[in-house]
Amino acid sequence: MEFIDVIKARRSIRKFKKDSVPDEMIMEILEAARIAPSGSNLQPSRFIIVKSEEGREKLKQCTPLPFVHNAPVTIICLADTSAFSGRDARMSELREAGAFMDTPLDGAGFAEAMKNRSVMSDADAASYLKFNSAIAIDHMTLRATDLGLGTCWVGMFDQKKLKEVFAIDNRYLVSALIPVGFPDQNPDQRPRIPMNEILVKTV
Repeated sequence: MEFIDVIKARRSIRKFKKDSVPDEMIMEILEAARIAPSGSNLQPSRFIIVKSEEGREKLKQCTPLPFVHNAPVTIICLADTSAFSGRDARMSELREAGAFMDTPLDGAGFAEAMKNRSVMSDADAASYLKFNSAIAIDHMTLRATDLGLGTCWVGMFDQKKLKEVFAIDNRYLVSALIPVGFPDQNPDQRPRIPMNEILVKTV
């Protein structure tokens, strides 16, 4: 499928066939997340795969949406707050890879920029990590569509309960739940506002 066709074909799927999703497909979806870009190359995205009956029973306690725990697979998407501890190393990797060539971050400017960077508040740091997690999730949902699978971004869940029943360490923020499976519905394209409403100006 051409990439633009993948984008156009992607829908929120809330009804899945009973067929199991091959592990190879799950790993391809995760690979799309792994290679996704992230700010400062932090790579904070982490994942828990839920596909057992026991896991689905636990999901029932965390979200009121039946299609989440009825899906053959649900991916719990996390953002690792400890990723910030490796920020200097990740930035150095970028520099060594030539990512900052011909920018103020190349050469002597790199050390100065690293020394003068601002410190984020806890709220800003959490927002930044979830922003980066969202990039990886979008890559996952598009790769799933390309593989003939359906997904849905789900934000309706009890984060505290989810962490409790799945024994998720406090260093992780839960970004989203992504149920995955072979679609058992074929929704029409969702309504979208026209281009002239999203393009504010060209200057």
